[in-house]
Amino acid sequence: MDLDFKNELAVMPDLRHRLRQLRWFRTTFRGNAKAVTQHYGVVFEVDEEKLTRVFLDWVEMVDAQKAYARLDRGDFIIYSAGLALKEMIRHAPVTVTPESKVTGDAENAEIVKFWPEGFLYTNYCVCAIAAIFEQEFGEAPRLARCADDLRTWWSYRENTREMPASAVAFLDRFLGAEPNWVAPDLVEGRIAMRNAIEAGRKSIEAPSIFPDPAR
Repeated sequence: MDLDFKNELAVMPDLRHRLRQLRWFRTTFRGNAKAVTQHYGVVFEVDEEKLTRVFLDWVEMVDAQKAYARLDRGDFIIYSAGLALKEMIRHAPVTVTPESKVTGDAENAEIVKFWPEGFLYTNYCVCAIAAIFEQEFGEAPRLARCADDLRTWWSYRENTREMPASAVAFLDRFLGAEPNWVAPDLVEGRIAMRNAIEAGRKSIEAPSIFPDPAR
């Protein structure tokens, strides 16, 4: 991953909420596309209508599940980014210009050559996660080594062609989490959320160590 654009995102106050505004979503997405172009030479054309549809569908899904943010905010941030990635892959709001060509031997250049659109979508979501984590928790999550493995990206592209929701699972894998391959976009099926629910249940069921003053 090319995380240079993360630094530009991180200076935006209250980034988590700004990205849920269409104007900021479109601006930052285009900014990331420009950064990828500068780094690798590949040029993208953005379909604004499709990008808007990505945003609207994504916000609707996040709003429907936002109660889970109270259980584990960090995991919900990653999950939300996974939903955005799924919608980007599903709606395909960018195309590569015919004359576009990956230049140089920069890290991940082979991945960009193999799947430039998928790299752009994924890089945007990873940069957003990293910037939000820095703002809210003080540090960004570490990327797993498979995020730079071309063989993993082969599997990633093939799986998301058949089932775009599997993008959520691959993003989890890139961030070192255990994915839910069966139902990747089901929030209650995420390990972190299940653990949080179970911890809350145990807390409620645990006997008090203090005597009941009413007795």
